[in-house]
Amino acid sequence: MLPEDKREAALQEAKDLFWLRVSDELVRDVENIALGAFSPLEGFMGRNVLDSVTHKNRLPSDLPWTIPIILDVTEQSLSQLKQGDTVVIASPENTPIALLVVEEVFPYDKKELAQQVYGTLDPQHPGVAKTFAMNDHMLGGRISLIQMSSDEFGRFRLKPVETRVLFRQKGWRSIVGFQTRNIPHLGHEYVQKTAMTFVDGLFINPVIGRKKAGDFKDEVILEAYDALIKNYYLRDRAVMAILRTEMRYAGPKEAIFHAIVRKNFGCTHFIVGRDHAGVGKYYAPYAAQDIFEEFPDLGIVPLFFKSFFYCERCGGVVNEKTCPHDASHHIDFSGTGLRQKLSKGEPPPKEFVRPEVADVLLKWKDPFVG
Repeated sequence: MLPEDKREAALQEAKDLFWLRVSDELVRDVENIALGAFSPLEGFMGRNVLDSVTHKNRLPSDLPWTIPIILDVTEQSLSQLKQGDTVVIASPENTPIALLVVEEVFPYDKKELAQQVYGTLDPQHPGVAKTFAMNDHMLGGRISLIQMSSDEFGRFRLKPVETRVLFRQKGWRSIVGFQTRNIPHLGHEYVQKTAMTFVDGLFINPVIGRKKAGDFKDEVILEAYDALIKNYYLRDRAVMAILRTEMRYAGPKEAIFHAIVRKNFGCTHFIVGRDHAGVGKYYAPYAAQDIFEEFPDLGIVPLFFKSFFYCERCGGVVNEKTCPHDASHHIDFSGTGLRQKLSKGEPPPKEFVRPEVADVLLKWKDPFVG
């Protein structure tokens, strides 16, 4: 991040530079690099870094890293750029966000990239589809943030340096991070509170950004979690702040990426559930847990949770290790079933969500991404 006394000079310098307008998702990548959420990255990946990440799941320094953070550019832009240039990264609204020093310009193989990151070339996979739609060349180079983009969810936002200070102020030595792209149901609450019995505090960190059709809208997720925390969590034991980034739906590799990011926010532990960051049937149910065996040096402790469900005979949320009753007594936490009920304006089952959360969901005419 540029020091405050240098930002005005950078804005003046920007007037004479080439401007590269990028998507909201890329703006958020820039900000996450600058704020330290994507530490130790200092810019967009060059060829060697990208190859190391995609083939070894590590940076050239041997630090764990599994998701490419890359900047693709059009042929038209390439005709006006060369190595060593400084360019302005601008938002879709043409607001200058950062300066980037072009260290590399290079082509890449889209099929190889998609296969290495997502484990499939099926264009129905949202990550594969996005990769195939990218431009044919990338820019690699360090960035310097000039200013943050506008943020409609600013009251839910904390920088990694701020969460670390907050955790210290609360006296938390152990913090468990929870990644989510959904509204909270009783199963999520069960997992979070189970984890909280072993640590000092809970950090709920919803992903705010581009999602696939059928996912809940960002504002619905935040309002639902706000209702849950206010009514069912101790104030000094739980904190919620957003992570502005897109879902990649990269399954196991994204689970490692999510853990690294939460470590940067100051978490010591990280919850990994069934089919973490998955989509469709592309990944085995517990592949996102198994991959952690490859990263003993990750620096954050994963907490694994198997399938959980509501048991009518037990009278609460249980899992396969704690419930002796057969499936006829079980109610699964089905996202499809919840969506169907909400689409009809029907309240979700009381065994599925808290009444305060149900009230939030029912007030939205269309709570889903189109």
